[in-house]
Amino acid sequence: MTASVPGCVWPVGAELGEGPIWHAQDKAVYFVDIKGKAIHRCAADGSERQSWPTPHAPGFIAPCDDGSFICGLQGGLYRFNRDSKDFSLIQPVEQHLPGNRVNDGFVDGQGRLWFGTMDNEESRPSGVLYRWERSRGMQAQDRGYVITNGPAMSPDGKTLYHTDTLQRTVYAFDVDAAGTLSRKRPFVQIEGTGYPDGMAVDAEGFLWVALFGGWRIERFSPSGELAGVIPFPCANVTKLVFGGNDLRTVHVTTAWKGLSSEERARQPLAGGLFSFIADTPGLAQHHLSTEVKK
Repeated sequence: MTASVPGCVWPVGAELGEGPIWHAQDKAVYFVDIKGKAIHRCAADGSERQSWPTPHAPGFIAPCDDGSFICGLQGGLYRFNRDSKDFSLIQPVEQHLPGNRVNDGFVDGQGRLWFGTMDNEESRPSGVLYRWERSRGMQAQDRGYVITNGPAMSPDGKTLYHTDTLQRTVYAFDVDAAGTLSRKRPFVQIEGTGYPDGMAVDAEGFLWVALFGGWRIERFSPSGELAGVIPFPCANVTKLVFGGNDLRTVHVTTAWKGLSSEERARQPLAGGLFSFIADTPGLAQHHLSTEVKK
């Protein structure tokens, strides 16, 4: 594996940058700042910057085919219209658990949304992995997580990857045509420093894992073998997405959450949006249908 050195394209200073997506029609990257309660957008080179405040902590953003977006905010899934700046609730999520919030999310090739919830204090195993479809609503798929992260899927759509961050374990599940999960098993146990955070799969089926507190991204083969490492100039690497015309430009979110003032001084780009060029392309971003049933 070869890749260029990551460079910061937008020193946005996100406290907890997360969830980058590549919007091919806009030729832009969208991502969120969970703790800063904001959605950010920029061109691939970091120019044409825009930001929108969110009413609650955002865990992810996903595009719809009408130009709007689905955002996972604390307490529910919301439609976001970037022109009107309006957020409208379409699916309540764990409103009976005010200590929980929505975290990482992903749209698969069948238009199904996979996302997790977690304890905002990062102490209770109250997190759940959900699948949401406009025709069947929201259904719990797995439970018992303190911090859920990184839903991602193999190119053939038959394997779902999901992370138990505090256990430093990435799990793999079999996925059938209906989206039912089975045969949960450990796929990767992270060694060395860092905790597995957001993930992405490339066109060869290799899984790229961002490591919070690990100063790097690791790339694993479909059999779980370490196949490459991308070092970063800041500790908290949170998630990546493949974009650009050839899906080889990788954009990466980072965070300054948890850093001391001394550590922040030594990591002035922490919380910035980074990019690098990979030799293997990624997979195209999937969009949700606009025909959403409440």
